[in-house]
Amino acid sequence: MVRELFDSLAQIDPKLAIFIVSMIPIVELRGGIILGTALGMKWAEVFGICVLGNLVPIPFIIILGRYVIDMLGRTKAFGPAVERYKAKTLAKSGFIDKYGPWGLLLFVGIPLPGTGVWTGSVLALLMDLRMKKAIPAMLCGMLLAGVIMTLGSQGVVGLFR
Repeated sequence: MVRELFDSLAQIDPKLAIFIVSMIPIVELRGGIILGTALGMKWAEVFGICVLGNLVPIPFIIILGRYVIDMLGRTKAFGPAVERYKAKTLAKSGFIDKYGPWGLLLFVGIPLPGTGVWTGSVLALLMDLRMKKAIPAMLCGMLLAGVIMTLGSQGVVGLFR
């Protein structure tokens, strides 16, 4: 399945490909930046496109996330999986409990497996955080992750070529 996805992405415009990759959970802009770099695109263009792509899911997660989680959680087929997902996601909340929006910013911004805008948005919902504070924290965290991934994928010297 992954192979088919990459084969499909290879056949479309590279800008669209990294935009789509940046919207995918788990991969997000981290994967988009790596893909854009691998395709030989300019770092500033890659960064901008990946940020835009990673922004797209946020309103949908915030608006529909709680409804989808609650709806699926009430079904026999998905209920146990949803409860495990909620427990696993909330297990990552200690840092956010301790540092509030700054913790959410770092959670989203430090590019580690299981962190990012998708998980940060779901955590904000499950923890009943005020979106007025959570959204700016997630956006700043996304920018931080983008900078870290760009520096890592380009090499600090490569940015000044």
